[in-house]
Amino acid sequence: MLGYIGTYICRLEAPWVRSLKEKRALIKPVTEKLKSRYPVTVARLDGLDAHDWEVIGVVTISNDYQWVQDTLKMVSDLMRTSGCEVTEENTSIQPIEQEEEDE
Repeated sequence: MLGYIGTYICRLEAPWVRSLKEKRALIKPVTEKLKSRYPVTVARLDGLDAHDWEVIGVVTISNDYQWVQDTLKMVSDLMRTSGCEVTEENTSIQPIEQEEEDE
């Protein structure tokens, strides 16, 4: 086993937001805070043209399963304090298997 890839995907909803500019002002600080606090990659995956919802994806990698799990839990906790409602979330941790070499 080489390590683990952890993914966290959530749907954020903010029905009170009336413009894309207002939504960006709400979402961007959260994604930047995630990137500065944790060793993760963050992507805005869906809802980019919608003013009241968005799907965010976060990925991390490590050789320590518990570390990946704890990091994704901290990401989830931070997303819940984002100012938006988290209506769906999915966390997954997949092992990275070492390929066998042919002899």
